[in-house]
Amino acid sequence: MQFISASDESLRTQGRITATADGGQLWVYPYTQAHFRFTGRTLAVRLRNHWNYGDIRLGVIIDNTQYSVRIPSPAEPDMPANCAEDPETGMLTLTIADHLPTIEHEAVVFKRQDGGMHYLEFAGVLVDGDARVSAPAQAPSERRIEIYGDSVSCGERNEAVLYTGKADPDVDLSGYSNSWYSYGAVAARKLGADLRIIAQGGAPLLDGIGWFNAPDYIGMESIWNRTAYNPAISEPIMWDFHDYDPHVVVIALGQNDSHPEDFMARDYTGETAVHWRARYADFIHALRAQYPDAHIVCTTTVLEHDANWDRAIDEVVAECNDPQVTHFAYSRAGTGTPGHPRIAEDEEMARELCAYLESFGAELWER
Repeated sequence: MQFISASDESLRTQGRITATADGGQLWVYPYTQAHFRFTGRTLAVRLRNHWNYGDIRLGVIIDNTQYSVRIPSPAEPDMPANCAEDPETGMLTLTIADHLPTIEHEAVVFKRQDGGMHYLEFAGVLVDGDARVSAPAQAPSERRIEIYGDSVSCGERNEAVLYTGKADPDVDLSGYSNSWYSYGAVAARKLGADLRIIAQGGAPLLDGIGWFNAPDYIGMESIWNRTAYNPAISEPIMWDFHDYDPHVVVIALGQNDSHPEDFMARDYTGETAVHWRARYADFIHALRAQYPDAHIVCTTTVLEHDANWDRAIDEVVAECNDPQVTHFAYSRAGTGTPGHPRIAEDEEMARELCAYLESFGAELWER
């Protein structure tokens, strides 16, 4: 087998990525990926998985056919047949395919799930000894989108399609989370845009509330400027914003700030609600400082929530009085589903988001 390192120019990566000490790449956020072409019959992936919880699966697309490849957890006594572990380094080799026709193939390896569940050290891929590996035929996109959000932006539990329009069942559906079918990923592909999803399931805007990292809750205000943020896995790593300049930034937050108390619904003019709106404005200004030329779209999703959250966002955007900051509401914002959106609802949101962005014309992407 021939090993192709993650740093090889043939592997075109996408996402907020940092280099590891041994020459690999740290993948934390969902939809982080490597895209490439290869010849031969075999494809394997070499990685080190930093597991926190859940059923972890690696996303792989070969010749437009998607596979979900399970990554075993440290608690499992035996490795599955397609997985081998180096006992000295903890590096896993996952065989994805070993029966392909001997032609050129196109592949994407991507992170399906969020950084709350696991971090991934992507070392590279393995192909047949006489195989050729090359970059994708199409040129990299010149359109760039970045999304800051929660579980909906991650595509959490969206493959549980039998529960479309229904609440989530009280079982572990982590293996049904797939960032490829998240509304942002679907929209970005329709628009021909590069995408980075800076999102975490359960994340609110503010620290101290929400669902992520209970009981010491962590919000997007402590995630947005990091490439690693989960204290259960590692120390935080700060992010250098100079390598990416998005044309569009989507803020899809506010739904998890209602836990444990829905203060925006209970007392819209109260001190806590006023404080939240001020901090939301601060977050917009922080992103504007990093991306002064980007168009910032403030929104929520179709996941059920009180209408006062959309009212609050609309009020903050109006007070910003900035043509580069707008409020977009989905037609079923806050009313679409009591559970996580499934693939059909992600596609619904993607269609509406695409139409909204296209309404600004080609100049949205020109600079």
